[in-house]
Order: sequence, then C-alpha cells, then structure tokens
Amino acid sequence: MEDYKTVLKRIGLKFRVERTKKHLSQERFAELANVHTNYIGKIERGEQNLTVKKLVELVNSLEIPLGNIIEI
Repeated sequence: MEDYKTVLKRIGLKFRVERTKKHLSQERFAELANVHTNYIGKIERGEQNLTVKKLVELVNSLEIPLGNIIEI
C-alpha cells in the first residue's frame, strides 16, 4: 500500500527532474504552466495535491509524456 504523501513526494521529485532536464527555473516553469512560482515549489516538495487536470496541464507545459511523471 502506498501512502499518498509518499506518492506526492515522488511526483514532485519527478517534476523537478524533468524541469531541470529542460534547464528551466521554477519561475520559468511557472510561467509556462500559468501558475504561481510558489505552487511549483509546493509540488516539487510534495506538499501540493494535484488534480488530474492540473497534472495534465503541467506535463503539457513541459512537453513531456504523462508517463514520465506517473508510471502507467
């Protein structure tokens, strides 16, 4: 069984890895995703619960497959 906090932290780490692979700052990622920089920080620290809609918007803003963030 997975604890949701552990899952959020894992997702956040994957977002951080993908963002840094593209040499993007949190600020630039936030601009691309049309969200506040603090929101990106919370996601990357595993503190922000994501809706499916927001998850899809974020992966689209990074131009990566959803599978890079969530193992499907």
